[in-house]
Amino acid sequence: MRNIRLALAYDGTDFHGWQRQPVAPTVQGCLEDAIQKLTGASAPVCGSGRTDAGVHALHQVANFHTASSIPCPNLVTALNDLLPPSVRVKAAEEAAPTFHARYAVRSKTYGYRILQTPVSSPFVGRFVYHHPYSLDRKRMAQAARLLEGEHDFTSFAARDTQNDEDTKSMVRVIFRSRLLWRPRALLLVYEVTGNGFLHHMVRNIVGTLLEVGRGRLAPPDVLRILAARDRTQAGPTAPAQGLCLLKVDYA
Repeated sequence: MRNIRLALAYDGTDFHGWQRQPVAPTVQGCLEDAIQKLTGASAPVCGSGRTDAGVHALHQVANFHTASSIPCPNLVTALNDLLPPSVRVKAAEEAAPTFHARYAVRSKTYGYRILQTPVSSPFVGRFVYHHPYSLDRKRMAQAARLLEGEHDFTSFAARDTQNDEDTKSMVRVIFRSRLLWRPRALLLVYEVTGNGFLHHMVRNIVGTLLEVGRGRLAPPDVLRILAARDRTQAGPTAPAQGLCLLKVDYA
């Protein structure tokens, strides 16, 4: 059996997240359906992680096992012919038999885009959170840097995370947490790289940074919120459409 590693990009707007569901359309579901049509055999696809409904990916990584002899370049072309335009296979390659897209991850990078123009263009609206109000970007950047390092992120996880069988620890390591300002586009971008992320973790962090930017919280409050290990202490969950998985790194 060959182990095929895929690099994917997708617009998550019309999907109910990555993970296959019985009825609702998902990225994993349409990818597995395309592979079955192409090879004539079912092949479970393992992703580097499960993005939520409405969340996008510039570079998701997945793998599947197949007995098919179709060359990897042909797999890319054939799968893209079968997939909806909102999901694209960017590359395919043979991986080691032991490679697993999820368990071999060293780090992931997410980006969250906040558009501050008075009016949101219909050409970008699916991929940004439109917030045309004043924000203190300097304070937000200070707060973002305080998240770097190893912390218990219970306060920034969805309330159902502790009941997730896949979550054995709420501790994660954030290698980089920064705020970028693109003045020509009036676009505020939060980028975070870590060894793993809890359910809704990035969106809850962004919601908290927005509270700092509005003056409702001070930058040091981030440390207090982390120490509390209480979801009610952090800010609201930011909307899904602003979030994108940018990069997945492997050892």
